[in-house]
Amino acid sequence: MKFKRLLKYIVSLALLVSIGLLFGFTNQRNQTKKVKEVDVSFMEGEQNFLTHSMVNKLLIQNQDHVKNQAKSIIDLYQLEKTVLANPFIEQASVFLSVQNVLNVRVKQREAIARVLQSDQVYYIDKQGVKFPISDNYSARVPIISGIKSEVELKEIEQFLEEINKDDFLKSEVVGIHKTSKKEFEIYVRSGNYVIQFGKCEQLKQKFFNLKAFYSKVFLEEKMKTYKTINLKYHNQVVCSK
Repeated sequence: MKFKRLLKYIVSLALLVSIGLLFGFTNQRNQTKKVKEVDVSFMEGEQNFLTHSMVNKLLIQNQDHVKNQAKSIIDLYQLEKTVLANPFIEQASVFLSVQNVLNVRVKQREAIARVLQSDQVYYIDKQGVKFPISDNYSARVPIISGIKSEVELKEIEQFLEEINKDDFLKSEVVGIHKTSKKEFEIYVRSGNYVIQFGKCEQLKQKFFNLKAFYSKVFLEEKMKTYKTINLKYHNQVVCSK
């Protein structure tokens, strides 16, 4: 009985050792295989600040492109870190498949405004993160001017949040300017008139009043005759020609 137990134990041990050796050999053999292809793909989004070739240029390791390098010497963590360091990239995932393909999944930042501040020009995204202008792509977003501090930039973000909730306002507003009187002016796509918004307060109510006014006169020819539309007064829309 003891002999059978011992034999069973030895057989089990030998089997485990064999599996371990086989796994080690297979793993070692797999690590010596080379990356045969790089697959770069972009996650959802309409803005294309980066191209596939631009992301490919980020995948440089020891002065060589990762393609045709052995899998064992590729530092996936460092590659992902390098890709994420690009200011246009919000999220990135880098991984190897069993087919020896290096997969790079990238989500680009989505600009919600272009800011002109002193001698700086930059985009901001929904999280308020600043990132540079791209030579590859120009986002069709409102231009912000008159901003002089981070506090004022946060104030503008409230504006943009309300505008982006509404498809009509999102397509209509092309610019927001903060005046020397600390009030806001809005520039629109449909005409040369200026919307005098006033202080950054009662945003929902003011935009509601503006849309109610638009619903009555937007398609009329007299819209073209307006010089200003004033939303500063409580529950009123005052126009001048």
